[in-house]
Amino acid sequence: MSQEVNEKSIVQKLDLDEYIRQFKQFFSREKSVAMPGDINQHFRYIKALSSVQFPPPKTVPDLERELNLIKKQGVLGLEEIYAFITMVSYFNALKALSLPEPLGTWIREIEIPDEIMEIVGYFTEEGEINPERDPELLSLERAIKRNKSEIKEALYRLTHSAKLRDYLVDTQVHFHGGEETLLVRGGFNNAMKATVVGRSSGGFFYVIPQTVTHLKEKEAALLSSRSQIIYRYCKEISATFFKWERFLNFLNSAYDRFDHYQARVQFARVKEYEFILPSKEKGVKLHDFAHPAIENPVPVTIDMNRPIMLITGVNAGGKTMLLKSILSAVYMSKYLLPFRCDVSRTKVGHYKHIEAVIDDPQSVKNDISTFAGRMQEFAKLFSKENAIVGVDEIELGTDSDEAASLFRVMLEALKKRGISFVVTTHHKRLASLMASDDDVALIAALYDEERRVPTYTFLQGSIGKSYAFETAQRYGVPPAIVNRAKEVYGEDKENLNELIEKSTALERQMRQKIAKIDAEVKEVERQKQKLIDTEEKLKEQHRKALATLENRYNAATKKAREALKAKESTEGRRLLNEAHKRKQVEVKEAALKEPEPLKEGDKIKYRSHKGELLSIRGKDATILVDGMKMRVPLKALKKRQEAPKVKVPQKPKKSTHHVEKSGATVSIKLLGMYGDEAIDTVDKFLSDALVNGLNEVQIIHGTGGGVLAKLVTEYLKQHPKIQKFYRMPGNLGITVVEL
Repeated sequence: MSQEVNEKSIVQKLDLDEYIRQFKQFFSREKSVAMPGDINQHFRYIKALSSVQFPPPKTVPDLERELNLIKKQGVLGLEEIYAFITMVSYFNALKALSLPEPLGTWIREIEIPDEIMEIVGYFTEEGEINPERDPELLSLERAIKRNKSEIKEALYRLTHSAKLRDYLVDTQVHFHGGEETLLVRGGFNNAMKATVVGRSSGGFFYVIPQTVTHLKEKEAALLSSRSQIIYRYCKEISATFFKWERFLNFLNSAYDRFDHYQARVQFARVKEYEFILPSKEKGVKLHDFAHPAIENPVPVTIDMNRPIMLITGVNAGGKTMLLKSILSAVYMSKYLLPFRCDVSRTKVGHYKHIEAVIDDPQSVKNDISTFAGRMQEFAKLFSKENAIVGVDEIELGTDSDEAASLFRVMLEALKKRGISFVVTTHHKRLASLMASDDDVALIAALYDEERRVPTYTFLQGSIGKSYAFETAQRYGVPPAIVNRAKEVYGEDKENLNELIEKSTALERQMRQKIAKIDAEVKEVERQKQKLIDTEEKLKEQHRKALATLENRYNAATKKAREALKAKESTEGRRLLNEAHKRKQVEVKEAALKEPEPLKEGDKIKYRSHKGELLSIRGKDATILVDGMKMRVPLKALKKRQEAPKVKVPQKPKKSTHHVEKSGATVSIKLLGMYGDEAIDTVDKFLSDALVNGLNEVQIIHGTGGGVLAKLVTEYLKQHPKIQKFYRMPGNLGITVVEL
């Protein structure tokens, strides 16, 4: 009970009353905003539910009394039973949805007993027992319906009776006390016999005609019989509920739990709010935070990265609202309530207790002074740990110089207990006493000198001026009074204020310039990266163009050889060989023109992938791409324009493949190669064979797991210059290719 009182008190102090009221409208039944259990698990379920559409739960009353009655083997009423049936039906509807994990698993694991499921079928959507399931009940319902129709017809005939016309106030049938009646004037007994059941404000009589009395008595008997049948059902269902009392308790808790989730999700969708999961580290970092109580707020961006935040500066400049904003963000985050902020740049720590020393406790009822009340509030804090406390106008109620020394010592002592503070003050001595402490963050509320109004923005790392004289003049105090007050205040103190003001202005200008320079640096970096990407794109286009030209060259030489086969020409073959040699020379020369050779640790690009060069072995290289190691030809790699990591080079090893020439055939071994390496080797091997006019070659890939054989087969199927290929008999792991 005390926890609920404290929660209500902090909500009022932080101006979150209306916010909480609006949020609770999304609950299917009244409850506290606090959710028992693991907050991290709750957060995962809320995020999962936020990604799907779902039907809102129906309103269900609190069922603690009903559960206690079931435990004592009592008999529930029909409406009370239907409340449980409503929960069962809702979970059945959720099971039919495709819910994301981990929410889907939780809902599926709620197994509803068959006996409870059978009871669900007893009810209509209106919460009544379905008469179609019980012939006796169906017969009674029909009889009641017929009887009502007869009553209505009898009354209708009387309203149109010429004998009764002069006594009728109107021709309507009136319901009075749940009974169908006629409204008549005095003397009606001369025209009909009837029973008076009430009088209207105009002095007329509500009567039940004697002609329908027997129909009324019949209706009462039918309703009594119906009630007996309904009671029999309630008794049987209550007995079943007693058997499954523990399941119903669980179901009631699960319904409350899901109600917490759906209310938060629906509220966040309507308000366009975000969820912030509290972090284990202390501190509050807000970016574009908007307090829900302010209609058109100036977004708050602040970083409370130290145990004590001291807010100084202009009167009516938003110091108290900043204090409330920080504590409100902690409160809403603690209970996973959504709010408006930049979620990617907002971070809120977890605190066990949230306290706000804001109100003035002085009153006739309390019989206590302002300062004494403040001391009572602070005394309570010495019994707490892991708390965040907001104190508004800390020096209120006593001599400010004495208070400065006292509060400095108290804040330092409470800080050691793990208590963080957000403090507002106009007292410069307290600010100067604490400014040298590394655990204190200074915040200044800013003032627009030209317009002479507060900006409701804040500057970290500075002490702010109060602008008391300017504020008084802005609110209508005569200028002569303000000027006289300045004289009394003293020239030295006014000079100090001017120095504070100039220091704040200079720091603000410095931070604006730093922000501008940071933005310009980011733009330069963006342009630099854009140029690097463009260069990489052009290099890739160049590589593809060379590959296209090489393919066209190979195709042309193949056609030339085919033409020479048809008409043998020694000179033609000599010219073809000369062209091939020149092509190889040009490729080598192009390779020599590379700006610098690749080395281990370089950032490289392989086809359309970016990666890192791990090691070099002869003409091959091992690279890391998207977390996977690959062995590829070294020539297929391009160096990226990034600073390379320096690594100790390893000695190059010999190539793992070689080409053997035996008579009129050429074979190649792919044993031990990676997939990409093997395909590139086969591609070059077949191109050389075509250029040299070979008719048949062998590819030795081995048996093993069959991966290389499969890759080679897929490649050969797509090669345009292969006439036929087949596996050599005897399972020798060799594929014969006819060119």
